[in-house]
Parts: sequence; C-alpha cells; structure tokens
Amino acid sequence: MAINIIMDTDPGIDDAAAITMAINDPKINLKLITAVAGNVTVDKTTKNALKLVRFFNSDIPVAGGAKQPLIKPFEDAARIHGESGMPGYEFPEDLPKPMKESAVIALRDAIMAAPEPITLVPTGSYTNIALLFSEYPEVKQNIERIVAMGGSLGKGNMTSAAEFNVFTDPHAAKIMYESGVPIVMVGLDITMKALLTHESIEKLPTLNETGKMLHDIIIHDGDNSDAGIAMHDVNTIFYLLHPEAIQTEKMWVDVQTEGPANGETVGDIRGAYHNGRTNAAVCVDIDDVAFNKWFIEEVSAIQK
Repeated sequence: MAINIIMDTDPGIDDAAAITMAINDPKINLKLITAVAGNVTVDKTTKNALKLVRFFNSDIPVAGGAKQPLIKPFEDAARIHGESGMPGYEFPEDLPKPMKESAVIALRDAIMAAPEPITLVPTGSYTNIALLFSEYPEVKQNIERIVAMGGSLGKGNMTSAAEFNVFTDPHAAKIMYESGVPIVMVGLDITMKALLTHESIEKLPTLNETGKMLHDIIIHDGDNSDAGIAMHDVNTIFYLLHPEAIQTEKMWVDVQTEGPANGETVGDIRGAYHNGRTNAAVCVDIDDVAFNKWFIEEVSAIQK
C-alpha cells in the first residue's frame, strides 16, 4: 500500500529532487504540495512547485503559504539555490494555477478529509506547519507522523549551531517539536554524509529527460564539495521507502529561539532532562552507498 504524504516545501534544488521522487514513486501517494518562504521567496517556491507538477503532467494541487517566519526576519538561501531557486533548466511556461486557498487551509482540508492518517513531509521552514497546528489543532489526530528535513545534533550549515530550515523559523520549529505529533528528524547528521556523488550526478543526463532536468539544476547548487552535493531533502523520501538504511535514535529535541544558538536543535542524547520522554526519532547514520544507488534507480524508472 502506498504511503499517503503531503509535502510542505521551499524548492530549492534538493526540494525539487525530493518532489520528483515523491511524484513518481508508486509506493508514495503525494496528495498535496504546499509552499513556504525559505530557499527563495514564497512566490518563487510556489512557482517552482508548479513547474515540477507541470513537468511531470501531474494533477497534484499546489498551494502557496507563509511569506515570512513567525517572528524573526526572513533570510533566504539564494546564494546556494540561485535567484529563481531552480536555475539551469528551461521548464514549460504554461503552468497550472495554484489553489485559491492558502497553504494552511489546504493542509487542514486535505488532512481532515484523508480516510487514513497522513504523513507530513516538511522540507523547508516549518512556518505553515506551526500556523496549522496553532489555528487548527484538531488536524493532529489525523497525522500519523512528521518526517522533517532539518536540524542537527552537531554543527549547523547556516550558523555554527543551526541548520537552515530550523534557523529560518526557529519559533515555528519549536511549535512543531512540542506538538505531540511523532517526528522523524532528518538532519545534517545524515544528509551531509549521503552526498550525491559526482559520479552519480554525471550519470543523470544519460538516463532520461528527468535525469537531464535534475542534472542541470543540481550542478548549480552552491553547496558543492569534492565528495559530492548534499541532497538534504531527498533523504526524507529515502527514509520513507528504505528506513532500514537509516539508523535512528529516540530522544527529546529542544529548539533554541534566541541568542547565538538561535535555531539550534538540542537533542537530549543522555535522556537527562525530560524524565525519559522523547519527541523525535533522530536520524544519526545512513548507508550513503545505498542512497546513491537508490537515487539513480529512482530516476531511471521514471517514464519521462
């Protein structure tokens, strides 16, 4: 049976790859895409989600959401993802229209209408999720879990302490982690290990048009190293399909919302401060070889 998911996202290069896998893998039923300000402004992230839906001739609805974080000023990542968020490939111009409803309303309606509990997959800042839980807390009863890209038990990639998605809106992250909904934290502890190798990237345009599209945007990713390029958000989809390839540890995760550690996710790794309670399964290790193999196989199977 397919996993019913909703993606809340800010495409973004690695978001685009995650959406590509979610749209096309038959073991996933992507019911809705909501966009949030993050890698670029929300008008651009919404447009980029629509570009991908149009590219795959999909009828998945897309709704635009929060334009800025709950409290702190908005800082994008255009330096990494380019001004458009998905540079390097010429997408069709005849895009579908986004939903008239806001992301929060679209999320509420889709979650409450689902016959079985939904898995939420946020791969951007968590502003839409925080607004949803604050305004419509009844949705929590129909959410099976949240598989969220973001956070780190160690170093950050936005500051020395904070990962980008959490740093973008730490107050929203705090609301999400304190919501009582089961959370899988897919953070830098694994995404910086499971780099898409340059060998894998070079294979992509030989596979099909989807591979060419992904190749052409991935090579514009500013977060490049000799070992490869981090496809942070794709790890959420890999986890859903291959949890056996990822090691997790249950712990309580606190989110810092002020000071030099603003946006840091602090895992109670010793179980010392919350009386044995946990609020997340934190991904701590991954089979990076299996990740690369899976990525190429996924793209190869797409009929476009």
